[in-house]
Amino acid sequence: MKICLYQGTFNPPHLGHLQVAKFACDALHFDRVLFIPAAKPPHKALAETKEQALHRLRMTELLVKDYPQFEVSDIEFQRETPSYTLVTIQELYKQGVLTEKPAFIIGDDAFAKIDTWYHADEFKELIDFVVLPRGNDFDKEVFDRLAEKGYNYTRLDMPKINISSTEIRDLAGFHKSLENLTTKEVEKYIYDNNLYKNDNRCNFAKPQKRP
Repeated sequence: MKICLYQGTFNPPHLGHLQVAKFACDALHFDRVLFIPAAKPPHKALAETKEQALHRLRMTELLVKDYPQFEVSDIEFQRETPSYTLVTIQELYKQGVLTEKPAFIIGDDAFAKIDTWYHADEFKELIDFVVLPRGNDFDKEVFDRLAEKGYNYTRLDMPKINISSTEIRDLAGFHKSLENLTTKEVEKYIYDNNLYKNDNRCNFAKPQKRP
């Protein structure tokens, strides 16, 4: 089975995330895309408790619920340590979720700095990268250098997505419509739980149980 991993904060998840997963599936014929919301991303300081972070997990589950090829893993919510990708992938192998080398979706801006990631030399041996454009960050010389170092990647020329989680948080802070930005289920969850109200970060309610 060809598995592709899609890790992110998903704060909140939106239609752009679905478009990325669909595009990768169609282009590279993956059997399954595993969304992995980061519980404690080491590169982003999220002012939230674990209970608040669970909202992102629940929303990601709602986002993909109508897509049989897409699943959500709560693996990073099973531990208290920072969400280093290497540790997550190692644990997926231990649990038997991965039995062969998976692909890993990443933006070209992040991939350009991939050799600075936590234990990057070990990390690169466990996955193949699927690189998608984010702005104008593609530098062929940088990518060629990474390939020489053993960072195996496939770059997909996907049309630019004009949706961002920041935009959604800003709109939600003023209780505006999120139509064409995320699914109706995610929008309802955001407003039912008063997420991103006022300062777009605080005033979290308790997470709803998974349906």
